[in-house]
Amino acid sequence: QPVKRVIDELLIELREALAKGERIELRNFGVFKVKIVKAKTGRNPQTGESVFLPAKRKATFKAGKLLKNLLQGP
Repeated sequence: QPVKRVIDELLIELREALAKGERIELRNFGVFKVKIVKAKTGRNPQTGESVFLPAKRKATFKAGKLLKNLLQGP
């Protein structure tokens, strides 16, 4: 239970910081940040019709060097 509570609190803090547009760096793990995606014209795959897609904010994660190396294995 204590570990779950700590993780839940961490996730709440991450969500709140990202909602404010803040960058969060967890050393040796990675970086969470908000990226602005520009408005663009897309296509409705069902009808082929062009549709306008407005600009939006998107959460991104970039793995740190240690995490990348661990994922590559021996």
